[in-house]
Amino acid sequence: MDKEKEILSKVNELFMKYGVKSVTMDDIAGKLGISKKTLYLYVDNKADLINKTIALHLLQEKEDITRIISESKDPIDEMLNMARHIAYMLRQLNPSTMYDLQKYYGESWKLMESLHQDHIYGVIKGNIDRGIELGLYRDNLQADIIAKFYVGKSMVLVDEDIFPMKKYNREKLFLEFINYHIHGIASKKGLKLLEKHLSENAEV
Repeated sequence: MDKEKEILSKVNELFMKYGVKSVTMDDIAGKLGISKKTLYLYVDNKADLINKTIALHLLQEKEDITRIISESKDPIDEMLNMARHIAYMLRQLNPSTMYDLQKYYGESWKLMESLHQDHIYGVIKGNIDRGIELGLYRDNLQADIIAKFYVGKSMVLVDEDIFPMKKYNREKLFLEFINYHIHGIASKKGLKLLEKHLSENAEV
């Protein structure tokens, strides 16, 4: 890992743990054991640092999802494994991180939304297409529409006006969302397989 990636990876950990707004460039330099001058060799300012950190984070997420798809037994197992992965990530995430991005760093939030939506749309559409082909999802589904529904609804989960973080646990919200999604598209065969997977691993 080169120096820039090493720095961004550690910054991502700081943002996940402490939020974005509360972590200053001085804090970051101190935690990384480098000078601010060295830090500014790699980024122009905090906004640039956030954008680059988000880009690296999303790249890692893409790699993780690709691995999950390759290791899953079937499309339903794939959705459950992705749910477990995202639930794990949410457990590591300071609730204020998403809020800080939305409220104080709108450009960075839009970047993350755009990259996330494009990638997740493709992942979910592929999952639905495979599920229909295997008879695990209903054969009258419009994969394009359902994938867009999924992406749109997933962003609602981090909307402070609808689900304020003081009242709702993000991890529990997401697991409820996945349960809702699978039950909405699965065939009878798929629901039986879902129950089988859940009986083998009750985390979701």
